[in-house]
Amino acid sequence: MSHPVDIAAALRPRPPSPLQEVEDERFTRRGVRLLLKREDLVHAAAGGPAAPGPVDLYPSGNKWRKLAPNLRAVAESGHRRLLTFGGAYSNHLRATAAAGRLLGVRTVGVVRGHELADRPLNPSLARCAEDGMLLHFVTRADYRRRADPAFHHELRARFGPCAVVPEGGSNAAAVRGCAALGAELRGHTDVAAVACGTGGTLAGMAAGLSAGQRGLGVPVLKGGFLAGEIARLQRESFGGPRGDWWLEERFHGGGYAKTGPELSDFAADFARRHGLPALEETYVAKLLFALTRLAQEGAFPRGGTVTAVVTGRAFPSKR
Repeated sequence: MSHPVDIAAALRPRPPSPLQEVEDERFTRRGVRLLLKREDLVHAAAGGPAAPGPVDLYPSGNKWRKLAPNLRAVAESGHRRLLTFGGAYSNHLRATAAAGRLLGVRTVGVVRGHELADRPLNPSLARCAEDGMLLHFVTRADYRRRADPAFHHELRARFGPCAVVPEGGSNAAAVRGCAALGAELRGHTDVAAVACGTGGTLAGMAAGLSAGQRGLGVPVLKGGFLAGEIARLQRESFGGPRGDWWLEERFHGGGYAKTGPELSDFAADFARRHGLPALEETYVAKLLFALTRLAQEGAFPRGGTVTAVVTGRAFPSKR
C-alpha cells in the first residue's frame, strides 16, 4: 500500500463490544454473576445487527484486535504482502484473509499439512481462498519451523518481500492491541476469562485489567507450555509481567479442535438456554464449559462476577 490507510475504518469494528448478562442457575445458585463479553459482535452496533454482508466477511472477535496493529505496521512499512501461519481450520487465517481483502493487501497462508494440497479445500480454507489468500501447504516438520528466521527467508525467496505475522497473530503488537479488551472490562467484573490458543489475547487482556481483577485462561491445546509463552509475550510487549492471571488446563477436550458429544451437547444447551447463536466449539464452548464446571466446584467467590470473552462465531463444521 503506497498511501496511508485508516485500518479501523477499513475493518469497521465498533468497540467496545457489548457486555451481556445471562441468568444461569449453575452460576446463580453459587452466588456468581455471569457476563458475556460479545467480541463476536465487534462488527455490529451494540445490541444491533451485524455489519452488512455475510458474518464471515469481516475479521471478527479478538482477531481484529490482534490484526489491526499488525496491519497498521504493514501499511506503514510499505509492504504489499502479508504472510502468516495456521492449521486447516484456523480462525486466524480466515481473519487475515478477510482483512487483506478489505485493505487490498495480498495474503499468503502457510498451512500445516502437506497432504492437504491434493484434497478439496474444507469450508474454512475455501473462505480464505475466496478472500484472495494464497495457500501454501507445508509438511509438519517444516511447520514446526514457523518461528525460524531462516524459514522466513526461504518463504520470502519464494513469495517475494512480505511482512510475517506469527501463528495466531500473537506478537508484541497484537498483545498490546488486546490490552484494550482488558481496559473495557475495568469496573465490570472480578474475573475475565478467555479461551487460549497461542496466549496473546490473555497476555494483553490481563495487562489491561485494573488492580483487583484477575484474568483466567482456558487453553484449548494440550502440552502445558502456555504459561511460559504468555510470560514471554508480556516481556516482549511490556518489558515484564503485567496483571494477575492464571490458567485452567483441564478443559482442552483432548487437544486443538477436538470435541466430543459432551461438549457439543453442552454448547447446544447453553445456546438454547440463553437465546444465543450456535457456539463456536474450538474456543468458546470449551471456555463456557470450563467456567460452568469451575462454578459448580466453587472456584469463584460468592457475590463475584465472572465474564466470559466470546472470541468469535461458529463456522461451518469440518464434519
